[in-house]
Amino acid sequence: MSGLPKVLMIAGAVLLVAGLLLQFTKLGKLPGDIVVKKENATFYFPLMTSVLLSVILSLVFYFIGRFK
Repeated sequence: MSGLPKVLMIAGAVLLVAGLLLQFTKLGKLPGDIVVKKENATFYFPLMTSVLLSVILSLVFYFIGRFK
């Protein structure tokens, strides 16, 4: 139970940084994201955004686990 506050603070910090990145960058509109526009429908699949977020989160969790 003593580690729960630390985990919650780290998770909050990660969410804060992610929110700031999404607010002030063009994350989500990267080259490689798939957008298909038809007459009355739009399909959007953020492929490169997903890959980039996966790499960033993997690095964050790697460093959290290493210094734990």
